[in-house]
Amino acid sequence: MVELNKIYNEDCLETMKRMPDGFIDMTVTSPPYDNLRTYNGSLDWGEHVWKPVIQELFRIIKDGGVVVWVVGDATIKGSETGTSFKQALYFKEVGFNLFDTIIYQKKGGLMTGSIKGYSQKFEYMFVFSKNSYPKTINLIKDLPVKYTEKRTKKHRKKDGTFDIQEWKIGGMTRRNNIWIYDIGLHKTTKDKIAFQHPAIFPEKLAHDHIISWSNEGDTILDPFAGSGTVGKMAKQLNRNYILIEKEPEYVKIAQDRLKQEVLL
Repeated sequence: MVELNKIYNEDCLETMKRMPDGFIDMTVTSPPYDNLRTYNGSLDWGEHVWKPVIQELFRIIKDGGVVVWVVGDATIKGSETGTSFKQALYFKEVGFNLFDTIIYQKKGGLMTGSIKGYSQKFEYMFVFSKNSYPKTINLIKDLPVKYTEKRTKKHRKKDGTFDIQEWKIGGMTRRNNIWIYDIGLHKTTKDKIAFQHPAIFPEKLAHDHIISWSNEGDTILDPFAGSGTVGKMAKQLNRNYILIEKEPEYVKIAQDRLKQEVLL
């Protein structure tokens, strides 16, 4: 059996296989992809790894649970690999619904991609749900309504006179599917130790997905935990976490970050 609020230093398939069916409410993760990072030279990544991982995720996620899969593609010999699309289609093949596709646009940071093409500044955030719509949908409303207008309505009272009601249409509406985050020191996170990991995503990114697709008390999994960002945000938002990371060096980073939030 797997304990909550713990980091497991092992291959994620080993940990997930010890979980019962329907054990996890939500997964937020950014798996290794293509050859963009070597992760201490020990990366063994390909279909033989990510297909079994996706199969296990489908088994352990609750009905209506969500997997957020943050991924990009390498450019090799002038061609993008398309691995992200292959993975998305395989999620659908095993039974997940592709509920939403969100673009993670990076503001700042170094230019990447082929020097013969436009600079790569985004990654995909595929939002998959199991067997239905997500059981929890808390859409973030932080986009200002472009126009604010005043409306009136007449309501006839029993005595024949009119009661005039007035209200304003405006305020904030749901954000669109392009999420823009600053990256770099003091922007991605204020934890300097996190940058000992070669590929971290913004704390705000994990925060926004967790509040969108889960509730307090839910269990959040990251099978490729890296520096522990998902666990840190889960604890801050009163969720349980399970982190899995096979590199001991990165487990230490995650532990040090989480110790700033709670005692492990």
